[in-house]
Amino acid sequence: MSSTGLEAVFLSSRGRLLAFLRAHGAGDAAEDLLQELWLKVSSAPAGPIAQPLSYLYRAANNLMLDRYRSQQQATKRDQDWTEAATTVPGQSDEPSTERRLIAREQLRLAQAALDALGERPAAIFRRHRIDGVGQREIADEFGVSISTVESDLRRAYRAMTELRSSFDEG
Repeated sequence: MSSTGLEAVFLSSRGRLLAFLRAHGAGDAAEDLLQELWLKVSSAPAGPIAQPLSYLYRAANNLMLDRYRSQQQATKRDQDWTEAATTVPGQSDEPSTERRLIAREQLRLAQAALDALGERPAAIFRRHRIDGVGQREIADEFGVSISTVESDLRRAYRAMTELRSSFDEG
């Protein structure tokens, strides 16, 4: 089996490349990184490289950087997940009684705002937003056109947006 020039330089410099990876913090992963480097070198398109050893060191360094970044992202993702999923000792995950009362009041006001639009717009809004039914199917159920469904939904969205603004102001 014949090796390309780059493969030959890799094979003759394997020990130095391994030492380079270890010296730059690869630790136990140095062998894995070297194997990854070999896979890249052996699958690279053949072609002249002016300074193959420098090329290999740079490629090894890039692999180290990629691994470092990947580990940093994984650590941050795990930390964020742990913070989001972990409860604080001595504190309940349940909303406070005050928050529950506020939510119930806001729900009552939202239902009243929808009901004030009329029976059909309120029912269309609930079928679409709560039940997840498509506009065409709603139009068929209510015996109205899609443009009527769209108009009723616009009115309901406007009412909910206005109500939400009043919550934010208060």
